[in-house]
Amino acid sequence: MAEKARPAAKASKAQDLERIKRRLDMLDNRLDSIDSMVTAVAERIMLQPVVLNVTCPHCGKNIEIALIGSTKPGR
Repeated sequence: MAEKARPAAKASKAQDLERIKRRLDMLDNRLDSIDSMVTAVAERIMLQPVVLNVTCPHCGKNIEIALIGSTKPGR
């Protein structure tokens, strides 16, 4: 009876490993996407200013955040 339980346990471990591998691949893809977006924003900031307008959820005031960068000459 113990011998019958072993193949099921091996199959379950293989399924768990496959599921973990798929999740790690999805996480890797998401991190790549985030990296691409952050890089694009950083490049844009270096070329021209970016302004973010945020409304405070507590007091309702508008907050303006300006990001300004400068590039080195020759780039």
